[in-house]
Amino acid sequence: MRIDKFLWSVRFYKTRNIAAEEIKKNRVSIGENVVKSSKEVKVGDVIKIKKNQIEYKIKVTDIPKSRLGAKLVSLYVTDMTEKEQYEILKMRKSAQDYYRQKGLGRPTKKDRREMDDFSSGDTQESMDSDDWDVFFSPNDSQEED
Repeated sequence: MRIDKFLWSVRFYKTRNIAAEEIKKNRVSIGENVVKSSKEVKVGDVIKIKKNQIEYKIKVTDIPKSRLGAKLVSLYVTDMTEKEQYEILKMRKSAQDYYRQKGLGRPTKKDRREMDDFSSGDTQESMDSDDWDVFFSPNDSQEED
């Protein structure tokens, strides 16, 4: 079975076209070799896939005849991904959810004000009018030249 079809059938990618595009971008390899979409997958191959900024590693245990249900994927593929990779993914997801849970909608006025205060910082408040005069006044060393 072709590798693009295999990755689609074991539900690693939503469509076969997306699988083929990822293979063209050199994000899929068998062993240490980057492959093309037409590469045949064999039982025992170790496939490395770069997806969501982590590197998955799967071992082919059997070749399916067609696309599988999610519960049957474990019969055809063994996950060999390192635990550190999953921890990295978990940390990234938790970093995104620290402010607002997904699906809670747009920020409120209060949220917007807090974000504006945070992003503006103390830089404008600390400058006095004298500082602005010094900043825009011509430098004495430039006038002497």
